[in-house]
Amino acid sequence: MELAGCCDLDAERAERFRARFGFARSYTDVRAMIAAEQPAAAAVAVLPDAMCGVAEPILEQGVPLLIEKPPGLTAEEVDRLVAAAERKGRAPVPHQVGFNRRHVPLMREARRRLAGMGPVHHVHYEMTRFDRREPDLVSGGFEGGPGAMTTEVFVPDGVAEKDALARTTHLGVVAHPDDLEILAQPGILDCFGRRDLWFCGVVVTDGAGSPRSGPYADMSDRDMVEIRRHEQRKAAVVGEYGAVVMVGATSGEVKDPRDGRTVRELADLLRRTRPEMVYTHNLADRHDTHVAVALRLIEACRTLPPAERPRRLLGGEVWRDLDWLSGSDRLAVDVTARENIVAALIGVFDSQVTGGKRYDLALLGRRRAHATFDESHRTDAAAGISLFMDMTPLMDPGRDLAGFARERIDRFAADVRERLSRLGA
Repeated sequence: MELAGCCDLDAERAERFRARFGFARSYTDVRAMIAAEQPAAAAVAVLPDAMCGVAEPILEQGVPLLIEKPPGLTAEEVDRLVAAAERKGRAPVPHQVGFNRRHVPLMREARRRLAGMGPVHHVHYEMTRFDRREPDLVSGGFEGGPGAMTTEVFVPDGVAEKDALARTTHLGVVAHPDDLEILAQPGILDCFGRRDLWFCGVVVTDGAGSPRSGPYADMSDRDMVEIRRHEQRKAAVVGEYGAVVMVGATSGEVKDPRDGRTVRELADLLRRTRPEMVYTHNLADRHDTHVAVALRLIEACRTLPPAERPRRLLGGEVWRDLDWLSGSDRLAVDVTARENIVAALIGVFDSQVTGGKRYDLALLGRRRAHATFDESHRTDAAAGISLFMDMTPLMDPGRDLAGFARERIDRFAADVRERLSRLGA
């Protein structure tokens, strides 16, 4: 068998795939590839929202086809593929949806039980994998094989992934599950209950190394990854997010400046979401992975043409408060509204709260403390405040990242020195 041609919209990726797997030629247009190669068979593995548009012209050309599941996003798309394969005036084109569990005992038993029940309109199932250690189960999904990232996109209201991402107006990009709910409250609350504004969250790492105690004390890292993903999905439902993207990188991958995969993944998400506002970690956070995520995100923003960059980039608080920022360096945002929603969002992360980290109490306490201690000579103007470092200028490739942080530290030091000097120290 000859591997004649492979196709991807990205020419560089198509060429890498060709070289890696031994195809003769690479293409960026599937119709051109089919016309040039006249293949005996083809296989299509694309995202569900692109499946019908790629597979239909192949079937129309009479090329036998194997496609990945699902065969389309709607029944209408599936009908189009069937019609293309069974077009009148010619023999039906062989076609099949790849499903590697078609004949396992569980499926045989399901078919037996359903045989006398009439037409099936909907099936819901959950699968639990226990102690599976093969590389394709603990990694994969991002070009690179074992150790690669496993990106999951969860859309609470069930719209197509492409549309869910495209409607984004506010984006949060953070290191771990629950960081969104801690630092991106203004974006979440601005979009809550709206249909013209949508919040999308991006969680870059898998959270495998989180501390744990109580009922979670004996959980393995793999157990914690799935538990924390499940909690993040619940938060997305509670907060009415447009989508949540869990990239699945390790902390080591994110912290390695030579590993460009995180930057490429974030740049792709920025292109697909085109947000106005972006929330991430601030450069003075004392957690290495948090700072690394912020740096990778800034690098991703810099890869975009200026017109495609977010309008604003804000760095929020997790592992260091920002009340030390001086004057206009400190951006205070009123988050008084819907404290019940904020409490519910952080409360779903039971693996952290019950597992030994009282983020539920600390988050609401920090908001209240900022509101009271924001100004010493006036009454409270809000019941909750979140503080941010405005990092918008850093999307300009000409700005020095370390210098940007030093400027703010120097202004804080100058403020302290001036007050001490003025008061006689």
